[in-house]
Amino acid sequence: MVNRLDGKVALVSGGASGIGLAIAKKFVDEGAKVALADINAENGEKVADELGENAMFVTLDVTQEDQWEQAFKDVIAKFGKVNVVVNNAGIGVGNNIETIPLKQWDQTVAINGTGMMLGTKHGVQNLKNFGGGSIINMCSIEGLIGESINLAYDFTKGGVRLMTKSAALYCAENHLNIRVNTIHPGYIHTPMVDPHPELVALEESKTPMGHLGDPEDIAWMAVFLASDESKFSTGSEFVADGGYTAQ
Repeated sequence: MVNRLDGKVALVSGGASGIGLAIAKKFVDEGAKVALADINAENGEKVADELGENAMFVTLDVTQEDQWEQAFKDVIAKFGKVNVVVNNAGIGVGNNIETIPLKQWDQTVAINGTGMMLGTKHGVQNLKNFGGGSIINMCSIEGLIGESINLAYDFTKGGVRLMTKSAALYCAENHLNIRVNTIHPGYIHTPMVDPHPELVALEESKTPMGHLGDPEDIAWMAVFLASDESKFSTGSEFVADGGYTAQ
């Protein structure tokens, strides 16, 4: 068996559940050491214990810069370096242009926007000290298209898409050997979606392939971007959406 991530050390935000957890598990399976970074300490510590010696948990509120600084220090202290950062933590609350409360807007921007920027910023600052690597920013099909009921989410994901391109160009122009890309999932089975059968049915009806994706579908794409197989890809968008954006 070829372990595609042998020798890599990754930090995955939002790693305690959903897509982030699937990515962390797949990374360990492929030979990486992984830090699961999350505000959910109970679940994060449990999962890290289950994954064994090649996993650890670090507490992280992605909106707090000092917690990013400490998270990288903790990972480096345990595993010696960081090669890969997956900025996956995020929230999605439905709202529209007429009725969105400012507090909800600010929270979405703080987590999905500022949190993503901080993860990319500190990813660059740390990865360059270890010969470079890969930063993977979890975006969405709604970083490519709009939806009337997801105003703040669309705003942040569109921003993540272009922020990633800016960071990728900066790293390339300064010869840092750091690649920065986005993954754009379509509708995926997650703990936020699956308890709502009517939502699952709606999302299935919108997806040309007729079913939702699995978290592992996104995790495999993250493996490719974390590995040296994607060494010529930066500032790019990788879509896994069952054909949604082909319409």
